[in-house]
Amino acid sequence: MAEVEREAMEYDVVIVGAGPAGLSAAIRLKQLDADLDVVVLEKGSEVGAHILSGAVLDPSGLDRLIPDWKDKGAPLNVPVKEDNFYVLGESGEVRIPNFVMPPLMNNHGNYIVSMGNVCRWMAEQAEEMGVEIFPGMACSELVYNDDGSLKGVVAGVFGLEPDGSIGEGTEPGMELHGKYVFLSEGVRGSLSKEVIAKYDLAANCDVPKFGLGMKEIWEVDPEKHNEGEVTHTMGWPLGFGNGGGSFVYHLDNNQVYVGYIVDLNYKNPYLFPYMEFQRFKHHPKIAELLEGGKRVAYGARAVTKGGFQSIPQVAFPGGALLGCSAGLVNLPRIKGNHNAMHSGIEAAEAAHDAIKAGRAGDTLDAYDTALRTGPVGKDLKIVRNVAPLNGKLGPLGGLAIGGFDMWFQTIFRFSLLGTLKHGKTDAAATETADKHKPIDYPKPDGKLSFDRLTNVSFSMTNHEESQPCHLHLKDDKVPVEVNLAKYAGPSARYCPAGVYEFVEKDGKPEFVINFQNCVHCKTCDIKDPSQNINWVTPQGGDGPNYPNM
Repeated sequence: MAEVEREAMEYDVVIVGAGPAGLSAAIRLKQLDADLDVVVLEKGSEVGAHILSGAVLDPSGLDRLIPDWKDKGAPLNVPVKEDNFYVLGESGEVRIPNFVMPPLMNNHGNYIVSMGNVCRWMAEQAEEMGVEIFPGMACSELVYNDDGSLKGVVAGVFGLEPDGSIGEGTEPGMELHGKYVFLSEGVRGSLSKEVIAKYDLAANCDVPKFGLGMKEIWEVDPEKHNEGEVTHTMGWPLGFGNGGGSFVYHLDNNQVYVGYIVDLNYKNPYLFPYMEFQRFKHHPKIAELLEGGKRVAYGARAVTKGGFQSIPQVAFPGGALLGCSAGLVNLPRIKGNHNAMHSGIEAAEAAHDAIKAGRAGDTLDAYDTALRTGPVGKDLKIVRNVAPLNGKLGPLGGLAIGGFDMWFQTIFRFSLLGTLKHGKTDAAATETADKHKPIDYPKPDGKLSFDRLTNVSFSMTNHEESQPCHLHLKDDKVPVEVNLAKYAGPSARYCPAGVYEFVEKDGKPEFVINFQNCVHCKTCDIKDPSQNINWVTPQGGDGPNYPNM
């Protein structure tokens, strides 16, 4: 966008993203010094609107941040009472006994939650302490000091013309400056990508790895509901050549979270993650639970799974990466919210110490060290070889050897395998279509399984249609001339919201982007084999409006 005059507001710490990491940082800063000026900027229409997670919450981060969270009414109301793990075949299943699983996989002591509601409650705690929280404020640009350090962000730009130019109705937004800027945007955030590249933060780490997580909320027959039950599966329908699996969590009010994660390192460009999820619900065990029930919500988002070796340097001049912006999900546990909270606490403590010592704006090396050696590092280091093993040996081999590796480290405190490498990026893992055969997926029946556009309507997604498309192509010719020609147009399948399609116009294929459908999962930014799609934030308030994901 062309240079414009903007008002500026000054803060001690500017936080981008009102997820568990950003809100934890804001609360901890105020606990340490009530006089610090802290602002949290959230692109969703309200706090929690863009939060999607399983979620079984390990309360260790919350215990550390707000020890009396129970007395303060935190929405952790469903403790895990039953923990199951199954390997599925097409028509049956084999349960893996709990005693075989490494201790860290035990979910007792954890809670089935809506992380959207947890974040709404955390926002209330933060605001009571004096934190300013502005929802509907997308941060579209970064602002730098003359010495190259991060100065702040541009937020609240509205009314750009469709081509991105400034029109009569454009609101140019404002600059929010901070002694520190914390980026807690979630997976593959656009500003986080910029600072990782600018400061070469990934120079000494392995490639990032991701999965695509899709989730529905179902209201089921009370007789089939088992509040507190947690079930994970692997195997059918993905099989044992592709990584991924399901989660089924019974929360309160006869509701069940049903979700599926597909690792994005799959080779076959014909693989259709969304349809794998829909097919999964027809397994006899899952169909029995859902029959007679009602789907009430849908959403999707990318999940980080690179683990310990893929964490970039998290501190840079004037700022820090928090939570999923740094990639802190524990893959085998399918948990990252507790680590997000820990990262927010660590970043807040390092920034407070630096500001107090008169070192405001320098690089928070203490945060980087604390993240790697504290609770987050310990949680991720023991599972660091699971994702590489899955990638090399498939899910069964990964389960067997990865399980042994986790048990061995639990007992002996080191790994015989050292630290394995991931190898290729998820985009580079995609092979050309001539090496694979198309996959025939059953048509959704409208009862257990649904087409994408119908399901997207249950995400309450909305984008103001006259704004610029927030899905930028580096080269307009690549989708048809490269991705369609060589890879059979995988964007038409890897997107869980039907954003991308190839249509015929004047006898020739044409690439269409239906950005209004976008649920902000970022899969296209990750999986596009040509790395030709750049996801940037749309104007504030747009996107999904998840009520209780």
